Amino acid sequence: MELKYALDEAQKAALGLKETEKIAYAVPFDLVHEQGTEKSWLVVTGDRLIVMERENASEPWKCRQWFLADCQEVKCEHQVHCGIVTVCRNGQWELVCRFSMRHITRISYVARGADLIAKGEPGTVQSHEYERYCPRCGRAMPGTSKCPHCDGKRVMLRKFWDLCQGYQWKLLAISLLMVVSSLMSIGMPLVQQRFIDNVLVDKSGDMQDVVAFILTLLGMTVILISVNALRDWWCSKLGAMISLSLRRRLYNKIQMLSMSFINKRKPGALMNRVASDTRQIRQFMEEVFGGMVSTLVTMAGALIFMLILSWKMTLYSTVLIVAVFALTKIFWHHIHKIFHMQWIKDDKMRSGLQDVISGMRVVKAFGREQYETERFAGLTDEFARVQKKNEVFWAIFYPILTFIMGIGSYVAIYFGGLDVLDGTMTTGELVQFVTYTGFLYGPLGWMTHLPRSVMQMFTSLNRIYDVLDEEPEIQNIEEPKEFRIHGDIRFDDISFGYNSYEPVLEHMTLDVKQGEMIGLVGASGTGKSTLINLIMRLFDVDRGMISIDGINIKDISKESLHGQIGVVLQETFLFSGSILNNIRFARPDASMEEIIRAAKAANAHDFICKTPDGYNTYVGEHGYNLSGGERQRIAIARAILNDPRLLILDEATSALDTESEYLIQQALERLTAGRTTFAIAHRLSTLRNADRIVVIDGHHIAEVGSHNELLERKGIYYGLVQAQLEMAKIAE
Repeated sequence: MELKYALDEAQKAALGLKETEKIAYAVPFDLVHEQGTEKSWLVVTGDRLIVMERENASEPWKCRQWFLADCQEVKCEHQVHCGIVTVCRNGQWELVCRFSMRHITRISYVARGADLIAKGEPGTVQSHEYERYCPRCGRAMPGTSKCPHCDGKRVMLRKFWDLCQGYQWKLLAISLLMVVSSLMSIGMPLVQQRFIDNVLVDKSGDMQDVVAFILTLLGMTVILISVNALRDWWCSKLGAMISLSLRRRLYNKIQMLSMSFINKRKPGALMNRVASDTRQIRQFMEEVFGGMVSTLVTMAGALIFMLILSWKMTLYSTVLIVAVFALTKIFWHHIHKIFHMQWIKDDKMRSGLQDVISGMRVVKAFGREQYETERFAGLTDEFARVQKKNEVFWAIFYPILTFIMGIGSYVAIYFGGLDVLDGTMTTGELVQFVTYTGFLYGPLGWMTHLPRSVMQMFTSLNRIYDVLDEEPEIQNIEEPKEFRIHGDIRFDDISFGYNSYEPVLEHMTLDVKQGEMIGLVGASGTGKSTLINLIMRLFDVDRGMISIDGINIKDISKESLHGQIGVVLQETFLFSGSILNNIRFARPDASMEEIIRAAKAANAHDFICKTPDGYNTYVGEHGYNLSGGERQRIAIARAILNDPRLLILDEATSALDTESEYLIQQALERLTAGRTTFAIAHRLSTLRNADRIVVIDGHHIAEVGSHNELLERKGIYYGLVQAQLEMAKIAE
């Protein structure tokens, strides 16, 4: 998302910038200070926060400014159907500007950047979000990083050509077959004309001429059918190969993309790109591309022969083609729009279906089957309504074009018949001309379907490249370091927010020594899980640095880092498959002995042996054939198998009964020996043996110390422990 728009000379002059003063942020907004919708500008420099306004384009810009050195805080706030930017100066809050919700995200970033400057903090705010509206044409963005309208057809054709890399020889062979097919089609009316004029009309032929004519047409027909069959087979094969390649590229790219991209997309939308959009490309290659060249060559050849026979009749017959192309051009943008809307509704329907199927236990537990049925029916009704509207439009639009083109054939017959009666054209030439007219208008009728097919293909292509063109935010440097981690970790004044204008963690500094067990405590939403996400480098910090053994985590190879981290997350996820495969997921090359050892350490071996097929027992979708405690113990075994240097436990014992928890705690004590461990737990009794407990509150580290030390301070941790003790008493 753009945060620094280019300003013209008049705007720069109105700002009155000093020689050393640089513009850091400059964005437009649409509501002036009093009222109205004239575009105004919010500008942030290294010294000032400036609002430029004017009532109309003929007046000079008027500026209101605030010196950031005098401001204690700058913030952006949501209001009713609008947002505002305010500054705190001398303990008083002042309104800077207001704007519609269209600009809320962009200006939130700018306000955060101004706040950092006011507080003297280094660094600039960057936005990795997509633009909601195209900066060039102002159109709403269709959920992609680039505007399809501004990209233009040339860019889309280049992307289509990129898809065909490696298949050029097959495309050339298909094109040659299509040319041969077109030549056969064009040659057949010429043979018919000579037979009619020289044999039938003049009655100068014999049975030998009739047999020769039949054999000639039969041979040409056999060649035509054979060439078309071979062309269709190659097109189908090519379409399947390109579709397969695209699915692999998309899946691999989704695996490589950062969590920030995945979190912003609905599962159904990504599934559609991998399945439906690649299928649309395959169908285009099979059903459309295979006939395009032959259709164009046939039409061009037919038009040339028609001009040779009679240019006047050709002019009369083809004048209506202009009307057909004009109508197609007029409705081209509308066709693209309606089919893109159909894609969006399809995405929503599939996402809704995926959500319900994944959460079916929750749906049934709350007895919400009827509600979800009605909700999904609403999504399908929306999709059906848009699809019906599109099909009705096409059912009306296509017959109109067909009718207009059909008139051309009647015009040819009428004027050609007059020429035959006048003796200026033979009967065979008239039949030949009418046949060529059919060759011209027949493919033209097929081509009226082309805008729909091309728009569907371009829409799918744009959605596919929206993923393929995306660059992962988390990448290895050119020469990343790979080494065996010891476990010394330092958080050096780190700040992070999933949206950088909404920090989750701020100015956090912490040193963790090798082998320490660090307990993370705090209310929900304070950033505990965010901290372990940063340790795993699922996200990069906005400011500050995380180092492992004195090396910046960004300089460590992702593969080396993740290969030495063991994770048991709060939401235990098991893949549909056997218990053995789920444990072995951490190390595919692990032996059976190592797997059993890891299962025993996690106190999972005994219950696994009691299952019907032991380690080969099928766990079901998401592991729902097992209890919550059993799933969690398998997840712990998976983490143990990896022999991690860093261990992350996010509520690892939350789903266990008291007896199992005790056994797991014993196993974890053995497991964590010599390993740096971060453990999140709301059940504070599980952190008694932690070397240090870090209490996070208000996006900062509030307290650090052992269990006993924090109890003696009688601070936040003491209050949490007392609250849990009171709850335990009530429960008893």
